[in-house]
Amino acid sequence: MNDADIQADATDRMLLERMAAGDRAALGVMYRGYHGRLCRFLSRLTRRPDVIEEVINDCFWITWQKAGTFHGDSRVSTWIMGIAYRCGLKALRQHGDEPVDEDTVPQERLPSHDPGDDRELRDWLGKGLEKLSVDQRVVIELVYGVGHSLDDVAVIMQCPVGTVKARLFHARVKLRNVLPSLAGEPARLKEGAP
Repeated sequence: MNDADIQADATDRMLLERMAAGDRAALGVMYRGYHGRLCRFLSRLTRRPDVIEEVINDCFWITWQKAGTFHGDSRVSTWIMGIAYRCGLKALRQHGDEPVDEDTVPQERLPSHDPGDDRELRDWLGKGLEKLSVDQRVVIELVYGVGHSLDDVAVIMQCPVGTVKARLFHARVKLRNVLPSLAGEPARLKEGAP
């Protein structure tokens, strides 16, 4: 962890302590600080904005209730992402992931974190990610999108690090094979192909 990560975790721990004492303002600060990250992360589980918002609200309800039980075995961000992941899986079991008519989804609901992003590139990558399993998309997002370590991802997904590595490996291979075809180029057949 770098100095910024250490400072962010210290702030999050202080907010959790305040939440455990019943401080609703601390909950608001935590919610605003995590909302964008959770939207992006959960968009890898489902394309339904209504489910994403429900999961975020459920996640923070649990965070509020369990703030006093956080033992510090991981970073607060890892703990919260784990709660969001489990809430997301539960919501998918309840609601499914039926596609929503794209015209009815406000585009500003899931904003890009980088205003300089190339929309065409994002769309191309998004189509590639749709070809992955949910677990593979989540691992890709947690590692490359959010910046969690493989150990953190294992904690979030409650699985061995070896499973995380395997999902990441297979996701990269599949992306390496499907992204060129989505761009109109011939696909590569195996890991490391020229």
